[in-house]
Amino acid sequence: MSSTRDDLFSDDRFDVTSGTTPDGAAWLASAGTYPRSTLALWEERPAAPVVLPCGSAFDVVSAPALFGRRMLARLWDEGPGSGPVAVLRGRILMFAAPGTAQRLPSLLRWEEFGRTDGIPSLLCHGTGDAVTVPAPMDRDAAPPAPCGSRWLVAPDTRNPWLPGPEVMLWAAVRAARAAVRISIFPHADQDAKVYDVSRRR
Repeated sequence: MSSTRDDLFSDDRFDVTSGTTPDGAAWLASAGTYPRSTLALWEERPAAPVVLPCGSAFDVVSAPALFGRRMLARLWDEGPGSGPVAVLRGRILMFAAPGTAQRLPSLLRWEEFGRTDGIPSLLCHGTGDAVTVPAPMDRDAAPPAPCGSRWLVAPDTRNPWLPGPEVMLWAAVRAARAAVRISIFPHADQDAKVYDVSRRR
């Protein structure tokens, strides 16, 4: 990918501003009805975001910024990595395999019989939806304003690997569990003796 794993885990974790490659831009444009027009627009105005339909080239899972970054951390630290990822208006947009938007909500409801309180609202954009795609910024271009859109993991190929619904579910559940400290022991009475049994064999 144009954003290496080392780049992703630099000081400002995931804050990568390098742009897409020509192949990555072509893949993004292929989602639209008129790919050549989209590419022509980007050639003329490389900083212009574009609204593209979901459901054919990709679906998008949108998460609140903090939780989305936790999901990305799980994907890169413990999982297979991620597909392209962008930031838009305080949310993380994770590009996923077509069909993910339809399947993921039911998987989330099923997971542990609905006990997914630690998972905030994930917006799943699929067939019939559209998302704003960040501009394919040049590597030498100035980074966009903090409130604007930008790539965290920019697309760099015409056939990027995209996570499916099971991978996204796994990342969401892991992120939720990592964020919540769950104790399996009741609070001890103040007068009760507490024994350290962690060294038992």
